[in-house]
Amino acid sequence: MELRKYLLPGLFSVTLLSGCSLFSGEEDVVKMSPLPKVENQFTPVQVWDKSVGDGVGDFYSNLHPAWQDNTVYAADRFGIVEALDADTGKQKWKVDLSTRTGFFSSNISAMLSGGITVQGGLLYIGSEHGEVFALNSSDGSVAWKVPVAGEALSHPVVSDGLVLIHTSNGILQALDQNTGASKWMVNLDVPALSLRGESAPAVAFGGAIVGGDNGRVSAVIMNQGQMIWQQRISQPGGATEIDRLSDVDVTPVIVNGVVYALAYNGNLSALDLRSGQVLWKRETGGVKNIIVDNGRIYLVDQNDRVDAVATDGGVAIWRQSELLHRNLTAPVLYDGYLVVGDAEGYLHWINTADGRFVAQQKADSSGFQTNPIVAGDKLIIQAKKGEVYAFKR
Repeated sequence: MELRKYLLPGLFSVTLLSGCSLFSGEEDVVKMSPLPKVENQFTPVQVWDKSVGDGVGDFYSNLHPAWQDNTVYAADRFGIVEALDADTGKQKWKVDLSTRTGFFSSNISAMLSGGITVQGGLLYIGSEHGEVFALNSSDGSVAWKVPVAGEALSHPVVSDGLVLIHTSNGILQALDQNTGASKWMVNLDVPALSLRGESAPAVAFGGAIVGGDNGRVSAVIMNQGQMIWQQRISQPGGATEIDRLSDVDVTPVIVNGVVYALAYNGNLSALDLRSGQVLWKRETGGVKNIIVDNGRIYLVDQNDRVDAVATDGGVAIWRQSELLHRNLTAPVLYDGYLVVGDAEGYLHWINTADGRFVAQQKADSSGFQTNPIVAGDKLIIQAKKGEVYAFKR
């Protein structure tokens, strides 16, 4: 039975663990933690909000905004892409990438996914149809559109004249930044069953470091598409199919010659950039992107605990456990605080020194699924139904 790419990490706590016989013979229900009571030390100010299409709805997607030159770029799954003034939220331009099949027919969704990347004068975004678009950032016109090896579930990464795409069938593909022409492809291998999502590559010194659904982190020379090393950081094991998932869907982070990577049912690992050798590992798992800053790693684990650990040996610094199973977004550092959103539409502001809450606010009733971004002096986040919010401390 082919089940690959139909497991939604954001739904583990409410769907897949509710008596699904494929994974367990017993009914196992995981409940969302109640909202913690927080005495706000400050009140974040909402600067503006703007509706961009219909968002991602009930689909699991990593679609999220991007920011460059005082412009916020946001999209919905159907194909609406908008450029917004970062100070006011006013629309600069809007395009629709959905496909019209006939004069009297409804448009077919572009199924945009994975997030927006903007660099130079171009905006890059992939789709579940297995296409990548490059739009001119000045007006949204299509510079090029090309098919790729599979669903483009992670955001494109641009470096050294290439656009790197990690597709759902385990292919890392490089496209020419200006034309979209395919330069090379590397097969990272995939198991029969895995989470829905892919690691975007991290780039440094002419190499791309990427996580795979097989529990390995791989290093590829970008100008040749040649594999130089692979290192396993997750070993399949356990009594159920969920226990045996070993995906590395988190984008690796490279700091001072060390690669930090996180697997779902594996380890937080520090690897030597040149050789892939494991420097240390800590038993924890997750699928949300991590932050490495000032000697600390901040992460959200698979049960929605927020952890801070030291880059030197992975020693625990603090853990915040009051948001269990609230389907948190990946964290972002903003104005000295760690900020995460949750499935009920709350933003939680956490003190990086000790993990305690410093502020909490309800922002959107549809909830948040993808991480906030920092746009200058503002925090930007897009809700599941499409609303884009800008906050200031």
